[in-house]
Amino acid sequence: MVNDPLLLDRARGLWRDLASVPVVFGEEGEVRVVAAPGSRFCPPGWVGVVLLGGATVVTAPTEADADRVREAVAGVPAADLADASVLARTLPIGRVIGPAALAYVSEAAFRPVAPGGLSVERLPAGHPELTALERAAGQADADEAGLDEITSPAFVVRLDGRVAAAAGYRDWPARTAHLAVLTAPGRRGRGLARLTGSAAVRHALAQDLLPQWRARVPASRSVAAALGFADLGSQVSVALT
Repeated sequence: MVNDPLLLDRARGLWRDLASVPVVFGEEGEVRVVAAPGSRFCPPGWVGVVLLGGATVVTAPTEADADRVREAVAGVPAADLADASVLARTLPIGRVIGPAALAYVSEAAFRPVAPGGLSVERLPAGHPELTALERAAGQADADEAGLDEITSPAFVVRLDGRVAAAAGYRDWPARTAHLAVLTAPGRRGRGLARLTGSAAVRHALAQDLLPQWRARVPASRSVAAALGFADLGSQVSVALT
């Protein structure tokens, strides 16, 4: 049971837009499969699966692929489709991206973090110090965070004169703010992600945007939960062979 139906409606509205074809999320447990060659659920040519509030929408690149997926998911509980191995039982699958948890927060549920003895500064998106932080974090963590894609200011904390953590968001459709948070190795576990993430969420809510936190790793999901985000579903992308 989702505690905030309005929050779920906004999240579903975003992913309806991203499907790029007319589709709606059904009742809890329902799976709807559509052919959507322009879907932004997933990379072009892939199958995208989004579960929100217990209902699933699946986009496929062609009608023939959609038919294959419909046959494969017939009788499969909607929640199970977040696990790509379920599709792999009946479909030839190559690469997989995800699953990633999809979490959202309302202004009423948001739990901001006080700076304490630290100072949160702003830097413009694309600032060289953000690039340096990404290099320090390594390619995998930088790609997971997506800090290089933000359109908002970056909210940063310095330790010993260097940017130790940063957060911001990218403007997505349906007035959504897609959060990006990154902390330097060796500086993790000190609450810096919560602090910078809190500043980015506060900025997004002030613009009447829907903050979205998409995460694959448990540590990131824990940060989102600490800020009041509700875990409403998940996303996974698969390439059929």
